[in-house]
Amino acid sequence: MRRFGPSPDADEIEAIARASLAALPEPFSAYLADIVLTVEDFADDALLKDMGIDDPFDLTGLYHGLPISQKSVDQSGNLPDRITLYRRPILDEWAGGTDSLEQLVHHVLVHEVGHHFGLSDDDMHALERAS
Repeated sequence: MRRFGPSPDADEIEAIARASLAALPEPFSAYLADIVLTVEDFADDALLKDMGIDDPFDLTGLYHGLPISQKSVDQSGNLPDRITLYRRPILDEWAGGTDSLEQLVHHVLVHEVGHHFGLSDDDMHALERAS
């Protein structure tokens, strides 16, 4: 376990995530300008129940929206796509692991960005290595 100072707050996690988003290569970065990025301590109970997740520490991030491969010009009035990172589960995983916080946030963020693009897990790993 790591032992030092106060835990990074939501603003610090968001700053790391925004830097990570900015580092993503083209053509991905061009399609992410309208994504809303938020950081919350945990997913709410209703969301966890809907997803069948018992332990709130099991969810580090979530993409809310429709993958761009499924979007149509006929759709209008939808809320913007968003990515939510869950601070406490991320910090818990970070404290028990060997990756830096920046590496872990980048990993979670790339996974959620991958859902935005409808990527497979293999494609997500390739994107993570490229950025």
